[in-house]
This record gives sequence, C-alpha cells and structure tokens, in this order.
Amino acid sequence: MFSAALTPLDAELAPDHARFVEHCRYLLDEGCNGIALLGTTGEANSFSAAERTALLEAVVAAGIAPQRLLPGTGVAALTETIALTRHALSVGVDTVVMLPPFYYKNVSDDGIYASYSEVVQRIGDARLKVVLYHYPQMSAQPISHALIERLRKAYPAVFTGIKDSSGDFANMTAMVERFPGFAVLGGADPLMLPLLRKGGAGCITATSNLVARSLAHVYKHFRDGDDDPALKAAQARIVKARELVSRFPQMASLKALVAERTGHAGWQRLRPPLESLPPAQMKELLADAAAFAAAAV
Repeated sequence: MFSAALTPLDAELAPDHARFVEHCRYLLDEGCNGIALLGTTGEANSFSAAERTALLEAVVAAGIAPQRLLPGTGVAALTETIALTRHALSVGVDTVVMLPPFYYKNVSDDGIYASYSEVVQRIGDARLKVVLYHYPQMSAQPISHALIERLRKAYPAVFTGIKDSSGDFANMTAMVERFPGFAVLGGADPLMLPLLRKGGAGCITATSNLVARSLAHVYKHFRDGDDDPALKAAQARIVKARELVSRFPQMASLKALVAERTGHAGWQRLRPPLESLPPAQMKELLADAAAFAAAAV
C-alpha cells in the first residue's frame, strides 16, 4: 500500500524539501508500505526535471530507504524519461512508476511499445523495474492489455506491475486474471479492498494522505470477513474520505486538509495552473472534514 504523496510548496512555489520529508515520515508511521512521490497527486508534471531530481535526492539523503520509494519518471520527452529513470537508479531506487508519453494523441500501441522499449534498452540496467501507469482520463493514452503482454514478453523482469487510475474495476480484475504475477495496483482508495480479494497487489492512492492508517488496516486484514467490525469501519472511513476530497478539486482539497492537520498554511499552495480552493469551498470542506473526524471518534 503506497501513498500517492502530495508535494508541499514554499513561498516561491518550489517543492519544500524539509516539509515533504516530514510528510513522508508521517505517512510511513501511519502504516504506508512506501511513498509514490512525483505522481499526479504530487503535481509532478508541473515540475522541471531538476526539481524532480532534487526532491528525490532530498528524501533519500534524509534517510528514507530508496526501496520504499516509487518516483514517477514518465514524461512526454523520451530522453527526459530516460534521464529521470537513470537518476532514480543512481540514488538506489529500483522501481519507478512510468506514464506513457502523453502529448501526442491517438498513437498506436506500436508507438507506445517503442517508447518503453527505448527507455529499457538505453538504460540497460538489470535493476530496473517499471510500474506502468494507466490513467486515460488524464493522459488520454490508455495502456492496453495487448501492450502489457508484449512488454512483459520482451522484458519480463522489468515490467512488474501497473497502477490503474481509470476507476474501471473490470479492467483491473481482467489484468489480474490475464497476467499472473503482475502487480495490479488500484488508484482509487475504495477499490483496494475488492481488488485485493480478487488477487490484486494493493493501491497507490491519494486519500492515503489523510487516512493511511485505515488503508493500512484494510491492506493487512482484507481476508477478514465482511462482518468484521474493524475492517468495516476502516473501509467506511476510506470511502467517506474519498467522497470528502472529491466534492471539490481533489489536490486542492487534500492540501487544504493537510494544512488543517499540520497547522502549516503553506500546504495549501499549488503551482499554477492548479489553484487553491476559494474561501466558500474551503469553509464547506473544513466543516465537512470536522464532521467526518467527529464521526470517526
């Protein structure tokens, strides 16, 4: 169970390394198995390659084990994807989450295969493991089952899993059935429980920034019966938390709630074009969050 970690920004709208390290430690203490940094929730595509490499270096330098990190390294430019992935390997990270090249639309599976293949061949490092990233609503570039099969046949030790943020549970379960040993990770928090029960590997999710402890409980106890009170309560908290942060723009909502928890107003900053919540939405969100917290006691 990995957290799709938010990225705090300083007054210059640059990644705040110290606060990010603090947040990573909090998430691990709350029960996350690892940190998926520099993904969609982490605003990665708003950051330069230099900003991304500097943040990863800061986390590793702070003593967080590279084996517990899943940085996003897939960008639109082939050479930059290669550079970011090489950098991750250079600091001890062996598994990365990799979006397909996403600017050009309606490209063929052959084109996407060629891109991933070039990355693997040019890096030429046996340590490399790649978690594919299927998020067609955002990237407009789906990852087909045929493409997964082709990549796994060519590079069986490299392409070890996929994060599916489509919300399509049928697609997730179909991949579990078709690709034994391939780690299928859900991107929607409430789907982790049913996905685990179908043989999935877990999740990389955004609401873990708020309810990591509940997600960790479900991850550890998913085999318990549906009538288990603790499991039911944890799953209910996960569902409610996801609903809470989905009423308004998700990243802004998550950051507002982390700001409320930590007392650091700077957590509310997002890099344009993303925006913080307007005052009316902020007031409503915080009121709903207070009611959610009171109900969970």
